[in-house]
Amino acid sequence: MKTDKQAVGELELLEKEYPKWPAAVLDLLAVETENPFKILISTILSLRTKDQTTAQASRRLYAAADTPRKILKLNKGQLEKLIYPVGFYHTKAGQILRICSILLKKYNGQVPADFDALLSFPGVGRKTANLVLALGFDQPAVCVDTHVHRISNRLDWARTKTPEETEFALRKIFPENKWSAINKILVAFGQTICRPIGPKCVNCVLTDCTVRANHV
Repeated sequence: MKTDKQAVGELELLEKEYPKWPAAVLDLLAVETENPFKILISTILSLRTKDQTTAQASRRLYAAADTPRKILKLNKGQLEKLIYPVGFYHTKAGQILRICSILLKKYNGQVPADFDALLSFPGVGRKTANLVLALGFDQPAVCVDTHVHRISNRLDWARTKTPEETEFALRKIFPENKWSAINKILVAFGQTICRPIGPKCVNCVLTDCTVRANHV
């Protein structure tokens, strides 16, 4: 496995290349709105859903209702229609309505900047909670999705079996000021260069990982 110094150096190389790759929809939303509530809801919509579908569903929803109070004025059928065809839209509509109710009852309609509080919301796991903290509150947080987990192991930064194990491994490797950048960089890298099948190693700045990429 690579040393911490090597891993940090590779992340910094990828960070320089990042502007060349299309940004993930959630990163674009964070730049456009800086709204923790919209980031939370869009992250839930994004699970098992393509970026373009997430972006379209988010825009439709926020055009109709962009606060917990306004969303709760919708019935479940109306909400489902707005977010369709995101994956598991029936389930997500119910989760969103419950989250909005909790936000109004416990948090005065504001998304809490607290990891454990976020985890208590229906449909929110470690990935979503960390992404909301990173994008919505500019807090250091390591968000591990399938791209981050896969690429961290492919690059030999970690040797882990689950995203949660990868999260804690990356926390040890990288300084806090790099944590929040990991997800946006590796997601864009994984969608454009370091793809699950057919990685474009010839276009990769990390020239020593070609062989390993064919096996992980």
